[in-house]
Order: sequence, then structure tokens, then C-alpha cells
Amino acid sequence: MASLNKVLLIGNLTRDPELKSIATGRKVCELRLAVSRRYRSAKGEDREETCFVDVHVWDRQGEQCKEHLRKGASVFVEGRLIFDTWDRKDGTRASRHSVLAERIQFLDRWRSAGEGVSGPARESSPVESAAEGSPSSVAGSDSSGEQGGDDEDLPF
Repeated sequence: MASLNKVLLIGNLTRDPELKSIATGRKVCELRLAVSRRYRSAKGEDREETCFVDVHVWDRQGEQCKEHLRKGASVFVEGRLIFDTWDRKDGTRASRHSVLAERIQFLDRWRSAGEGVSGPARESSPVESAAEGSPSSVAGSDSSGEQGGDDEDLPF
């Protein structure tokens, strides 16, 4: 049976990127993306729904996201869907879907870190790196696979 796990998203960052290091020394950048869809309801009303997606960007590509992106920046994400599970401190099991980015393209004109994403600057360019071999665990995981940080009770 054939299968395909490919995700293509265009959206805006809901917060500044967060760069973390895992126990092995690798870096992972966490992005939170808002992807909106506009449509007309059966009653003829214009509507909009927004989906919020966690995106994990590894190694140099993640460092570049941290350096050049800010809240509100528009990005194109190409990657794959991953499903993470972990045990919470209270002993219950938690899980969530997220996207492991294989390619990020900055869609806004941007400046260097600290200058924001708006205003005249050089054109953005695709930022690519091989995600092959990237762990499918989320940021904050240690080598035992346990989930760290304050996200334990968040479903996304």
C-alpha cells in the first residue's frame, strides 16, 4: 500500500521563534504557525477559521529561523507530520501532532535580528537543510525521550 507524509503550509508566526539545545548538543527551533482559511458559509456569510501548528526546525536551518524571524513573519513550511507521546509528571500520557520542517522559506522582506521583519531590506531566500536523520521527537526531549519544559499539559 502506498503512503505519503508531506505537509505544505503558509502562515504567520504567532510568537518569536524559540531555539533550544537537546542533550546531544543539537539545536532545534520551535515555531508556532497560524494558518487561516477563508470561506463562505451555507448562509452566505464570510467566515475565517485559523489552525495553529507547532513546527520544529533542526540544526542550522533552526538557527537561521531564530536569527531572522519574529512574531508576525510570514513563512512557507515544507515538512512531514509527526506524532509525539510522553508521560506527564502526574503519570498520565500526553500526545500531539506537529510538523518536522524539511524546508522553510521566509516570505517577508526581513532584516537582521533585532530589527523586526517589516520595512525595506533584502529579499528573503529559501533556507534549506536536510532533515534526514533528524529525530522525530519534539524539542525539549532528553536522550531518554521524556518531554521537558512547561508544555506538558498543552494539546498542541
